[in-house]
Parts: sequence; structure tokens; C-alpha cells
Amino acid sequence: MHHFFLSFLILTGASETGAGDNPKEVFEKRILPIFKSPNPSSCTECHLANLDIKNYILSTSEKTFLSMRDQGLVNTKEPEKSRILKFISMKDPSSKPNMILAKTRDEELRAFSEWIKACCKDEALIKMPKLTQEELGHPEKPIEVVRHARKDRLLESFEQNIWAMRFRCMNCHTSGHPDSVKLQKEHGDRVTWFKKTPAETMDYILSKTKLIDLENPEKSLLLLKPLNEVKHGGGKKFIIGDLGYQSFRNWIEDYARIKGGTYKTATDLPKQSNNQTQFATEIWFKINNTPADWGDKLLLTTFYMWDEKLGNWEKDPIAVSDRLVWGKGKAWQHTITVMAPKGSEREASWKKSGPSLAPGKYKVVVQVDKEGVLAKAWNATLDEKTTIVGTGEFNANWKPGNGAMTAIDAANIKRQ
Repeated sequence: MHHFFLSFLILTGASETGAGDNPKEVFEKRILPIFKSPNPSSCTECHLANLDIKNYILSTSEKTFLSMRDQGLVNTKEPEKSRILKFISMKDPSSKPNMILAKTRDEELRAFSEWIKACCKDEALIKMPKLTQEELGHPEKPIEVVRHARKDRLLESFEQNIWAMRFRCMNCHTSGHPDSVKLQKEHGDRVTWFKKTPAETMDYILSKTKLIDLENPEKSLLLLKPLNEVKHGGGKKFIIGDLGYQSFRNWIEDYARIKGGTYKTATDLPKQSNNQTQFATEIWFKINNTPADWGDKLLLTTFYMWDEKLGNWEKDPIAVSDRLVWGKGKAWQHTITVMAPKGSEREASWKKSGPSLAPGKYKVVVQVDKEGVLAKAWNATLDEKTTIVGTGEFNANWKPGNGAMTAIDAANIKRQ
């Protein structure tokens, strides 16, 4: 009954204060207390920075209403459908319920519903001239920066940069996995920071661990551990400049900049590097009998699938992987990260059923960072003219698991 009554109040704008239909009175009793409150607004559930409902509240009821009206945040004909109410009512579906924020949201929604309803009954107010651009109430940062700091945007980036690389280090950090049992007994639950979903994992890292150093992102344990610069039971999983390190650091640097408020304009935001969605796999690829001059160097593989209909290789790569060549063993091997063009049927299929590679004909382009370019500049891009050492074609069935890896001989890679 209580929930039904609360819903009725929100939808109808019924007053709990007896302020009546005078917009100014409702504003002073319901809206100004929100503006003066030292507590964060419900916006913080979905926005990590740059936005608070207080950004839209001006000094008077009249100016606040006109500002919202002019920005399309108020529906003067159907007040209950106003965009500002929709925004306030939004919740972060990836986060656990927060009772404090839930209470704040309900209070804001009731207050703004009542005030907007009162304002929309004032025909003279509705017809007042537009405010100038300078008079409008809005966040200090541009809308592009505000949107970039949303948690759902950060989660999308997390999925592409951390989750898509998880098989480089996931087994030892997942509760219940055989590789993690001993470590969990020795070091506690903090070892198992990989959870069932990307959202749960990101939330755990940000709220329950000290894996990220916001002041010095490059010194975050989420980087130093896999580099083995801080003692790591799993040994060295990254080297500076490899795909895993670049992905993890890009995400950490971005998060630190969001929280630190260093993004000022849209041009400050990270550039989108490609139009493909990445998916982690447990599919392994191996190159045997690697030449001596590849030894102990970072080797990057880029895979292309043969298109029978076109009678040619697909334009976009379908997978990538990199790792140091084992010089003494004359071999290179690693799991591959597969990719699908955004908006494609392949992307939709992999999101629904999980990534896989069809049996068939493939091409691998092999690059070797012989000069240590990436070690000198972690976010550099390898020059194909100087680092591609050859291309190999092969047929593969692509089964997951280390014991079922696809392998070719380095002799089958045609030198450049």
C-alpha cells in the first residue's frame, strides 16, 4: 500500500507539504532545500563526475523553470512526462541497490514533480520570453564531457579494455577456479576480484579494492602486479606496451581523469581507436620454430578470415594477440582476442551466444617489435613497414583450450 501511495504521489505531483499551486512557494519549500543540501544528488548513481541536479537550479523559481523549459527539460502540456523527471528517475542497473540514493531520488522526484506541475498551471510563466544562453542553468562541463563520465560509458570501456583481456589473468582471480583456490586460502578473498559479469567486476574493483591509484595511474596495482614489478604469484603477464598493458592502462588513465575532473572540453576526451568490438576467448594460437632474431621480442599477430563469397580476405581483422617470443624454446603462443565490426550480425551473435571462430581458411600477419618501440612509449603504434616480418596462411578448426591450440611453423610465414 505504501509503494502504491508513493507512486501515486510521484505521478500526480500531489503535495506532502501543503505548498499548494504557487510555484514560488513550492520552489522555496521543496527545491531550494535540495540546492542547499551538502549531500550529492541521485545523479551520482549514474554519473561519476560533472553532473548534479543542483546544476539546473537557479536563484529563483521563475529563472529555474524558464531555464529548464528552454532546454527541453520540461513538458508544459504534460508535466508528468518532463525529461528532467525521467532523468531523475533513472537508475544504474549495473549497481547494487543503494538505500540512501534511492531515498534521495524519491525526494527529488516528488519535489520536482510538484513544482513543475505548479509552474505549468501558470500560463503567464509558460509564455515568458526565452532566457539568453548565458542565463541557462547547466553543468560546468560540456555535455560531451558529462556523458563520457556516465557509469554506463565507463562500463562499455571496461568491457573492451579489461574484460576482453581477462583470460590473460582471469583464472587465478576467479573464485572457485582450481588455479585460485590455493591463492585464496593464502591471501583471502581480495585475490578473486574477477566476478561473474563485467559490471560486478568493475564495481568490485572500484569500491572494494585498492588496485587503482587515482593520483598516479601508472603505479596502479592493476598494472604493476601483472608486470611483476610488485610481487605477483602468477608471474609476469604483461610487458609494457603489449595489448594487455595498453588496454588496462588506457582504462585506468581514463577513469583517473574522469574522477580528477581533468577533462575540460570534448577535444580532451580519448579518441575512439577503431570500429570493432573485442571479445575474450580461450582459443590458443602457436608459432613453432621461431627464428633467433625474434627471440625474447614482443610479437603481435593479426588474423584475417577468408570470405568465400568475395573470394578474398575480409577487410577487417577478426582477431589479435601478442606476447614475448620464448627465445630459448623457439616458440610463441597465446590466447587470441576476437573482434567483430560494431553493428554487425557477427557482433550481435557473439554478444548473445559467446564468441567463436568458424573452421576455415585464415591469414596471420606477424609483427615483431625488434627495436623495443612499445617499451619506450607504451601507447605507441607499431609501424607496419618496419615491424611486419611475414604473413602465413593456414586452415584451422579453432577449439578452445591450451591443449587444442592451433599451431603453424614459422617456416610457413612468408618473410617480407
